[in-house]
Amino acid sequence: MKSEYDFSSMKGAVRGKYYKAYRAGHKVVIHQVDGTTSIQYFRLEEGAVMLEPDVRKYFSSSESVNKALRSLIAIIPSKKRTSAHTK
Repeated sequence: MKSEYDFSSMKGAVRGKYYKAYRAGHKVVIHQVDGTTSIQYFRLEEGAVMLEPDVRKYFSSSESVNKALRSLIAIIPSKKRTSAHTK
């Protein structure tokens, strides 16, 4: 979210209130100038991951995220990696 957005005055606001519903899928209703309406349905693909804005600053592409995660995987002791795969 852009730094100029200030939500501090919003009483009762809840971070992530619609997160689960968004992940489950959502629809967008598009009202055309000619009076027609179309609906588009969106759902995150299996395996898709949503990055928080502060993390997204450091990773400009899927490749950069995967490279960073692979470097972390390489330093995890092999015993933990094996048990994680069996669950």
